[in-house]
Amino acid sequence: MDSLAAAPGTGPATSPLPVLRGPRKPAKYSDLPTQRAVVMGILNVTPDSFSDGGDYNSVDSAIAHGLNMLYAGADVVDVGGESTRPGSSSVSEEEEQRRIMPVVRALVKAGAVVSVDTRHASTAALALDAGAQLINDVSGLGVNEKMIELVARSGVPYVLMHNRGDSKTMDSLTRYHDVVTDVIAELTSVRDKFLAAGAKPEQLILDPGLGFSKNTDQNWALLNGLDRLAELGHRVLVGTSRKRFLGSLLTSAGKAALPRERDNATVATTALAAASGAWGVRVHAVAANLDAAKVAAKTNLSTAAKLQAN
Repeated sequence: MDSLAAAPGTGPATSPLPVLRGPRKPAKYSDLPTQRAVVMGILNVTPDSFSDGGDYNSVDSAIAHGLNMLYAGADVVDVGGESTRPGSSSVSEEEEQRRIMPVVRALVKAGAVVSVDTRHASTAALALDAGAQLINDVSGLGVNEKMIELVARSGVPYVLMHNRGDSKTMDSLTRYHDVVTDVIAELTSVRDKFLAAGAKPEQLILDPGLGFSKNTDQNWALLNGLDRLAELGHRVLVGTSRKRFLGSLLTSAGKAALPRERDNATVATTALAAASGAWGVRVHAVAANLDAAKVAAKTNLSTAAKLQAN
């Protein structure tokens, strides 16, 4: 990818932001790669996200990080203004919009394919009006009817993630008979609401919701069962990046690995998910996971091509 910016703090720049070098042709969702997994970079414009809360809590720092991910090869930049870590408090729609809208506008202007990470239809609608091309919603079983109506009306691609409850209750809602079977059934029930409202099947991208209302063993079972989820005929997005189940796996001296110590394990899961035919992966460390997606595409091209085509 051709860089449009100087590194922060270098060259003639007097601002910590990268310097844009003229307009760039807007990227299109329809032009995303189909021969490898799409890499979606995570941009949390929040003070309290589990991995990087507070690091990009100002407009300038958030834009700079979004541009850095874009230049590192992110196919999509996913911008969110509300933490969904277990135990986090919700924020108002107005506060969420105050945090993210300047960032969305700047990244769209820079040529990024922007996804808006939100549970709120009003926020999603504003982001779409500003040029975002994808909605990523963690609501799961609690999806709002206004969101369903927006997706059906707009025709926008939409990530439907499995989740039970909310950030305060989801860790207590992990009882399943068979987690893969039950998650597929529950996703199907929500999927059917979108279809009944007029959404097209090709708009919907399914996410098993690793880390959301799942315990450690259930997360691994779902990661191993991606082929069954893909049988529903929709593209699949996988988000393992820096999550607790990886920290538990990497426990040393009785202590789980810290979020930023989980990046290597995240890369491994990206390779596995991509080789299994996942449409995309949602990650913090873009460059290494992009490499993993490229390697995976060369190891299992027939499976990847088959599932990417859905």
